[in-house]
Amino acid sequence: MTPPAAPVPPNPPRERVRLKLRETPWRLAICRFAPDTPLPVWTLHASAEFWSITRTPHELSVVCSEDDLPPSVDDKVERDWRAFEVVGPLPFELTGVVSGLTSPLAAAGIPVFVLSTYDTDYLLVKAVDFVSAHGVLAGLHEMVR
Repeated sequence: MTPPAAPVPPNPPRERVRLKLRETPWRLAICRFAPDTPLPVWTLHASAEFWSITRTPHELSVVCSEDDLPPSVDDKVERDWRAFEVVGPLPFELTGVVSGLTSPLAAAGIPVFVLSTYDTDYLLVKAVDFVSAHGVLAGLHEMVR
């Protein structure tokens, strides 16, 4: 009698995507506000290089330069984040981008915060972990200037 054939996985494993990453110079803060809070005009200015605002039924989240935080914003703020930019644009059908970045960092015990845009992704890590994260990511991806 012939033994049964091994089951075939529905999606065969794909080769890991080697991404191009760029360090950014920004020192960022991640803020949480009540969902009905007005949009933060203090971050919406022409010289702001990077900011992200997301409203859900549960919260208003703001990621911005630490330099843009007014003194009145001191509750529910995570400060001292740095960012890696995935050099894009990335095609929408590309899979495994975020997991290819976050899985090795999770294995190294490095917490992350991820933001996505139409063209690319940004991987934020605490400044204290930035050098370690760079080492982990540089072993798997190409670091560019």
